[in-house]
Amino acid sequence: MSPVRRNPLRDPQDRRLPRIAGPCSMVLFGVTGDLSRKKIMPAVYDLANRGLLPPGFSLVGFARREWEDQDFAEIVRDSVKAHARTEFRQEVWDQLAAGCRFVQGEFDDDDAFATLRDTLEALDEERGTGGNHAFYLAIPPSLFADVVHQLKRHGLAENPDSWRRVVVEKPFGHDLTSARELNDILAGVFPSGSVFRIDHYLGKETVQNVLAMRFANTMFEPLWNSHYVDHVQITMAEDIGIGGRAGYYDGIGAARDVIQNHLLQLMALVAMEEPASFEADQLRIEKEKVLSAVVLPRSLTRSTARGQYAEGWAGGEKVRGYLQEDAIPADSTTETYAAITLHVDNRRWAGVPFYLRTGKRLGRRVTEVAVVFKQAPHLPFGEHSTEQLTQNAMVIRVQPDEGLTVRFGSKVPGTSMEIRDVSMDFVYGGAFTESSPEAYERLILDVLLGDPPLFPRHEEVELSWKILDPILEHWAGQGAPEPYEAGTWGPESATEMLARDGRTWRRP
Repeated sequence: MSPVRRNPLRDPQDRRLPRIAGPCSMVLFGVTGDLSRKKIMPAVYDLANRGLLPPGFSLVGFARREWEDQDFAEIVRDSVKAHARTEFRQEVWDQLAAGCRFVQGEFDDDDAFATLRDTLEALDEERGTGGNHAFYLAIPPSLFADVVHQLKRHGLAENPDSWRRVVVEKPFGHDLTSARELNDILAGVFPSGSVFRIDHYLGKETVQNVLAMRFANTMFEPLWNSHYVDHVQITMAEDIGIGGRAGYYDGIGAARDVIQNHLLQLMALVAMEEPASFEADQLRIEKEKVLSAVVLPRSLTRSTARGQYAEGWAGGEKVRGYLQEDAIPADSTTETYAAITLHVDNRRWAGVPFYLRTGKRLGRRVTEVAVVFKQAPHLPFGEHSTEQLTQNAMVIRVQPDEGLTVRFGSKVPGTSMEIRDVSMDFVYGGAFTESSPEAYERLILDVLLGDPPLFPRHEEVELSWKILDPILEHWAGQGAPEPYEAGTWGPESATEMLARDGRTWRRP
């Protein structure tokens, strides 16, 4: 009998037990924002409900509001009841609420940060948090410098007998220069191993399953190269508009918002070589190799596309265009759709184009990676036997309906030899009794454990901007984006982009 092989994706310290955070607290800056209310606070409760936080875990809010501790606890409770993944249990909530504290103040207020220091010291004594504190900056990057410098000034950024960590959300700058400036700010206060850059897509089960699918199975990896793969499509489509995010979105656009982080990270995971281990440094080395090997096509006009949604129909309702959205300037040239062609200049992927696209107000909400294989070199069938047969494909569905679809040709029942496309599906919800944790649960727990495999470090961020900056500079000289009707699949230029290569976008 073959020996049982260990699973390299399980916790390295004890593969039989769940990972549980040690004594600690988390300070949340930006408690009034949507991210805090809809994602971070509910994720903290879900971790507590699953028994993955210590009994003395404490959550400290910092904001301008004139709140007391109990007011902040009530805000957290409302967020939990509205957005938590797990059921509300009073005993869990009572334990979590006992550690809720609130500090009122501005980010440039020395007295407020002195109060924050006193609050954390009191929690060390009262709740046994051990001097271990994570600072979650759910605030715009323009405010990072004020906060981290205040943390340093008041002795909160380091402690020789405990750990201190800082968590930052995307965007990590708006170009290469600003990304380097942001990194210098963080590196001037926290060591690199204490900086956690959150890309929530990397916390999704299906994204992590890219690694498991590739490196735990012998049936896929031999085909994962230019000998068999024709091209790769990576799509993140949204059926909604910008909603109330005009202040953030206008001037940022689809490429900076999604391609620079989510889609380039997905591409790196799909294209990387097998790491020596699943330790953070080994994973990052392989991802950085991919990003370093990316080259742009010679003509960015022919190999990229950008668009801006116009009015149309979505979900059976008439919706307005981007330029009609509240607080959007009538002459805005911000793109709501972006598609780019990239090549990975190495032995494995030479000649295989990677097509990345993202957009708002598209046909449906879907994120997927489609690996499309080459046609069989010879088909010994009649001329009309395979007229409906397309290329084999493996589609990794990140959201919704997380899972994997394999498309291949099969004989149609009957006396004639007729071949038709069929699909074989794996769906997470139908294959496992365990429910998948929300991405922020996994990532927040990793922060508290000091486990960094799913967090891009600054080298990856800078390499991503080196890829995207020339495209953004090219677009800046091209005038307004091409309009496309809401509810469709983007501008005509995106269709033409693939048609020039003799290919078509996959319709999710």
